[in-house]
Amino acid sequence: MNDIVALGTLPTWDLSDLYPSKDSAELASDLDVAAREAETFASNYKGKVGSLDGTALGASITEYERQQERLGRVMSFAHLVYAGNITDPESGRFFQTMQEKVNEIATVLLFFELELRRLEETDLNAKLEASKCLAKFWPWLRDMRAFRKHQLSDEAEKLLLEKSIAGRSAWVRLFDESIAELRFPFNGKDLTETEILDRLSDPDGEVRREAAQSLGTVLGDNIRPFALITNTLAKDKQIEDRWRNFEYPISSRNLSNFVEDEVVDALLTAVQAAYPRISHRYYRIKAKSFGVDKLDYWDRNAPPPDKDERIITWEAARSTVLSAYGNFSDELAEIGGRFFENAWIDAPARPGKASGAFAHPTVPSSHPYLLLNYQGKTRDVMTLAHELGHGVHQVLSAQQGHLMADTPLTLAETASVFGEMLTFQAMLKETDDRVARRAMLAGKVEDMINTVVRQT
Repeated sequence: MNDIVALGTLPTWDLSDLYPSKDSAELASDLDVAAREAETFASNYKGKVGSLDGTALGASITEYERQQERLGRVMSFAHLVYAGNITDPESGRFFQTMQEKVNEIATVLLFFELELRRLEETDLNAKLEASKCLAKFWPWLRDMRAFRKHQLSDEAEKLLLEKSIAGRSAWVRLFDESIAELRFPFNGKDLTETEILDRLSDPDGEVRREAAQSLGTVLGDNIRPFALITNTLAKDKQIEDRWRNFEYPISSRNLSNFVEDEVVDALLTAVQAAYPRISHRYYRIKAKSFGVDKLDYWDRNAPPPDKDERIITWEAARSTVLSAYGNFSDELAEIGGRFFENAWIDAPARPGKASGAFAHPTVPSSHPYLLLNYQGKTRDVMTLAHELGHGVHQVLSAQQGHLMADTPLTLAETASVFGEMLTFQAMLKETDDRVARRAMLAGKVEDMINTVVRQT
């Protein structure tokens, strides 16, 4: 049976909850209103933020939050349209146009956070104590002001913001589009990146070998442009980090995640020290099960030799994940169910679509969307559970408002991995077959090695 047929009907998302279409009157109106209100906001507050009392400052942040949410809705829509078909020139043009329009408006509003960061701590604390309206924004103020000592002059910050869409964002877009356009020859067909990577976990060793060789050949043929993109992005970051006085390349990311460099260094040291007793030992055990002394690299994520990899239909995946969520919390299952009942998930793997998977929170006045490339494997069910964990978290955090709904990676991944492990434990509990259980445990160990060890 054709695998696509075996998967059942896969859902695609409906983005009309954000805007009816790329050329809708609602989208054009939001951009016009955003531009006018940004100019009014700047006229009312630019150069005056430090002189506002607590109540007035709270009111100004409330207005700023409303404007940021409107811009966030526009860019969420543009990003999701683009992710759905990265190689489509019209989608790329639309995404670029929205970036330029929103960047222009964001430049007008830039002064606000710059002035908030310049407030003296004692002055801000006095205003916070005097105003409940302002006090509710304390978590956002604290996190935003953590970058205070790395802030540049207003002119430099404005230049960096205006140039961002012609700098780093443009190089990232070039990489995404280049990867999406690549095709990998395999058994007389040209496969996408998602499809060729899926073959690397095929039960047939010859399929894995041919897939790995095709992947390596095509990527090798494109090494020059990818090297240029990587080196340019690295140099761009090095220059900005130097201007902002970040001590190490990782320091800016650590600060955005609100963890100290020393904590991350300790994590890296601990993981690296554990290589011999965890990943090295696991791969030796796996090599033995394959009857070889050393695994070929294309067998690193291979299923056990005696495992029959069945196709898991979309309906079965939905039922499994929601049941696992429900066993822990009816509320989690109810919120998770909304994603399936409504068109909030885009599941099929198709040419031109962004690879991998993500959960996009959009804005609190709407709802999140999930992008998947569902292939019907156990790992795909885990990915669904993982991204749904993000989605449920994003639905719940929306009540905090646009400025405080976002979370650093260190917290965001807690919800997603929790949902994934709920589902894994449920599937493991329901599986009596010894071979199948061993395969599931091996797959989970490999997922954790890929996440924790290979990225460290």
